[in-house]
Amino acid sequence: MIKKLGVLLSATPREFESNGVLNPAVIKIGNRIHLFYRAVSNNNISTIGYCQLASPTKILQRSGSPILIPESSYESHGIEDPRIVRIGGIFYLTYTAYNGINALGAMATSQDLKHWKKSGIIAPTITLDEFRNWACEGYGNLQDLVFIENQDTQGLPPEQKRFIWDKNLILFPRKINSQYYFLHRIKPDIQIVSTHFHPAQIPPEFWRNYFNDFNHHQLIKPRYNHESSYVGGGCPPIETPDGWLLIYHAAYYSQNGYVYSACAALLDLNNPKIEIARLPYPLFSPDKDWEMNGVVNNVCFPTGAIVENHLLYIFYGAADTCIAVAEVKMPALLSELQKHKTPTH
Repeated sequence: MIKKLGVLLSATPREFESNGVLNPAVIKIGNRIHLFYRAVSNNNISTIGYCQLASPTKILQRSGSPILIPESSYESHGIEDPRIVRIGGIFYLTYTAYNGINALGAMATSQDLKHWKKSGIIAPTITLDEFRNWACEGYGNLQDLVFIENQDTQGLPPEQKRFIWDKNLILFPRKINSQYYFLHRIKPDIQIVSTHFHPAQIPPEFWRNYFNDFNHHQLIKPRYNHESSYVGGGCPPIETPDGWLLIYHAAYYSQNGYVYSACAALLDLNNPKIEIARLPYPLFSPDKDWEMNGVVNNVCFPTGAIVENHLLYIFYGAADTCIAVAEVKMPALLSELQKHKTPTH
């Protein structure tokens, strides 16, 4: 069902992207495809590079310098793994801000894809102790807490407080029932948020109520062997007649380390908190040299997708080293998903 089209973008001698390019945000405007990718320097600091495509596999132009760089303390060690949507004429670029201790969802906005205004961190900033106090009763399985990173909070000054890692923050491309919807990931599951608040203006009280009922916000939980370690968001959801198509990533631990695959699910159009179908096997997994060998071996990490002429093009990071493209016929994928409806309880 999947056709891999090969490597699209690789590292260059330019310092900002000399150690790898990966995990791009992708959006098509008119007849141009805009690709915003994570570029990694030799000192392991990530910035956002830019490339324009004439087609899913043809590079038109590529910027010689990053378009977004770390500017504030919350992103001092890198801007990672962008995703992009357009809502009401505004482009929203979400990314993981890393300061060497915390990895949290942040956002920047633009009206022209050239000039960007950063909104700061929009993911919840809660410590492990707060998470235990607020979420454990509703979370159900306390064993899941072992997947949470950065747990040691002792001896840190307040400005270096460690928060629960919250990555893969991805907006839906439109409001649904007058609310913003977005995905985020606190291991091992994908969570979903719906709110009347603008994503950059969510108050602390909202998050406290959210975590007090945390179990009800779990959207995708590991179910199959290829998801056994954890799952996480991938591409922004794509609206189809059958539901919101969600391309996400999943990881399982093997004797050679973690293996990351691209996966597919369908969410209800009017209530995306409901999963209606999911493939019981990966959409695609590492089996090419550029996916199996690199900075991190055995990684297919989807972050951007477009639809052209009934073909879904998925852009993904391969082995944390380069950017590749895969193609699948949308009718075939949707038909296959309909064969694997999610059981209702």
